[in-house]
Amino acid sequence: MRVTSCGITDVGLKRSHNEDNLLINEELNLFVVADGMGGHNGGEFASAICVNTVEEIVENMEIGDQLSVDQDDPVELVREKLRYALRLAGRRIFEKASESPEFHGMGTTAVSMLIDGGNAFIAHVGDSRLYLVRDDRVEQVTEDHSFVARQIKAGVLTAEEARSHRMRNVIYRSLGYQEDVEVDVEVRAIRRGDQFLLCSDGLSGHVEPFELFDHVTQYGPQEAARRLVDLACERGGDDNITVVIASVDELS
Repeated sequence: MRVTSCGITDVGLKRSHNEDNLLINEELNLFVVADGMGGHNGGEFASAICVNTVEEIVENMEIGDQLSVDQDDPVELVREKLRYALRLAGRRIFEKASESPEFHGMGTTAVSMLIDGGNAFIAHVGDSRLYLVRDDRVEQVTEDHSFVARQIKAGVLTAEEARSHRMRNVIYRSLGYQEDVEVDVEVRAIRRGDQFLLCSDGLSGHVEPFELFDHVTQYGPQEAARRLVDLACERGGDDNITVVIASVDELS
């Protein structure tokens, strides 16, 4: 299997420092975007704990030592390993915040993807997103854990109304605000030519899905990522902006 990838994180135009973190581990085909919250250095610290924990667990943990899953089901093993990695990251953030007053209230959203055995395993908490570009369409695979996403699903708000809603940044699930958290995990069979885009809301809040599709299909991962970050900045850049693009070039 050959996957071409690129990631960029940018402070944007309005923030004094960058609380986002990203991870690209090409040996594992592991990709993570984490959008930290908490002020001062708390958000940056929380998102760093997240990406480091996910990489540590995916790379080193023997799944049977921690989880009660069907050891004969390779898909279930990987699914639960990724879920456990994000839950452990949340516990580590929560514990650090409880021990250190300067980090009180810190947390992070996270979206992660592990490509393994012909599948993409996608786990997320919060409103960082993953999009899949396949053939002639783009799909938002993750569902935001946010107030406005719930209102859209209930038919109370349109997507356009949600974009400017005063509560658009309110999320109801994140890593670190409580000791444990529910993690959504999706498994997708991959195809040659699939392109995955992971991003923080600093990008998705300014760029429409059709624009993501246009950039990803017209340019390689590095050029597409740079142009998308520039576009978000042109439209205000009021948050940190992070994007990771992974293109499945060949299947083994």
